[in-house]
Amino acid sequence: MPDHLKFYINGAWVDPVVPNRIPVINPATEEAFTEISGGGEADVNKAVAAAKAAFKSYSSFSRKARVELLGSCLAEYNKRSDDIAWACAREMGAPLTFAKEAQVWVGQQHFMATIEKLKTFEFSEKRGTTMVVKEPIGVCGLITPWNWPLNQIVCKVAPALSAGCTMVLKPSEIAPINALIFAEAMHAAGVPAGVFNLVNGTGPDVGQVLAGHKDVDMMSFTGSTRAGIIVAREAAATVKRVAQELGGKSANILLDDVDLENAVRKGVGACFINTGQSCDAATRMLVPAALHDRAVEIAVDEASKQTPGNPFEEGTVLGPLVSEMQWEKVQRLIKTGIDEGATLACGGLGRPEGLNKGYYARPTVFANVKPGMTIEKEEIFGPVLSILPYDTLEEAIEIANDTVYGLAAYVQGTDVEKVREVAAQMRAGSVYLNYPDMDFYSSFGGYKQSGNGREYADFALHDFLEIKSIVGYGR
Repeated sequence: MPDHLKFYINGAWVDPVVPNRIPVINPATEEAFTEISGGGEADVNKAVAAAKAAFKSYSSFSRKARVELLGSCLAEYNKRSDDIAWACAREMGAPLTFAKEAQVWVGQQHFMATIEKLKTFEFSEKRGTTMVVKEPIGVCGLITPWNWPLNQIVCKVAPALSAGCTMVLKPSEIAPINALIFAEAMHAAGVPAGVFNLVNGTGPDVGQVLAGHKDVDMMSFTGSTRAGIIVAREAAATVKRVAQELGGKSANILLDDVDLENAVRKGVGACFINTGQSCDAATRMLVPAALHDRAVEIAVDEASKQTPGNPFEEGTVLGPLVSEMQWEKVQRLIKTGIDEGATLACGGLGRPEGLNKGYYARPTVFANVKPGMTIEKEEIFGPVLSILPYDTLEEAIEIANDTVYGLAAYVQGTDVEKVREVAAQMRAGSVYLNYPDMDFYSSFGGYKQSGNGREYADFALHDFLEIKSIVGYGR
């Protein structure tokens, strides 16, 4: 691929129908380092037509052929891992080590988990005289975000390929270069022409067109709840399936028998990871009132170790926020927290000391946060932790569940049975007990306004399959 201005359609790199350049900003410098093309309806039509034409052939691929194809995709992805990491560092500000060990790594793990589950997935089942079969749904529109780009691209592309679907991917225009490298890897892996297509552009110009397209059978969207509603509304006219992974405001309940030092320090990390730009970040820490002040002291000390800086410098823990818009949003919400009476324990408004350029935010901890405050309710998407005291466990559970979101929840405690009891009462798609390692065979998705459908491993396959009952099959 000679530049970043082309789209990948029907197995080839093609120019946009109408030239429309979009700068890609390095958030550490606030300057554009390259440009992409923004697509439109004509580009989407070309990509969808290619996917529709390829579906008949690809949907008939055997399980063995799909497993082999995904294995080739993983191998080519691995070959490009350094290039992908550098792209993540430049376009989204991820510290380079983190980009390699987290951003790229999660894509590898999702490929491997999906391949393993595909090998044994039951695509047919005999029930009485009926044969129930699961068939690929068709052409899929995939819209992915900028904050964990490879995680979400692979979480959609791998199960779609496994199911026998064809697809059109629209990555975020804010962080699109990693997706272009991913497309090069798919081409090198031998993905048949038309099976995987990529069109860059904005949500209104490409995403909404894709969602409303009559020849797109299913939409898989990850992003904000606001944008997810728009996608669902556009998709409704053609009654297509819509799977969504949206926003979150996850509670982290620390029980009264908790190892406070360990739980708070790890809780700060669970909030600040990826500069706080994670939909499942543990942003609300609920602690027993008697432990609140000590928890705040520990959190402030741990936050001071979260060093913001140049993504390419060794030792950087927090990179910049992804864009000026995101930086301004975080500043606005920090100011709102102060104005509404939360105790600013550390951090606050403005850039960290010594960083006068770049969209850097100060690692911030609020104490004495009360239920109903804006910073307790709204998704901030930055390195901002709210600590809330509670008097009873019943109160903590009520506060944790009193949100329009339901993506993730966290529970920390020494009594395993008590931790499990609390987990059972959480209205969230994933509940993490005592900071476990990531499990790529679990499900991921949310309750309420955090979306619908589930991703990861074989759970994701179901969203890309239709169920057909052949009655009388066994007579």
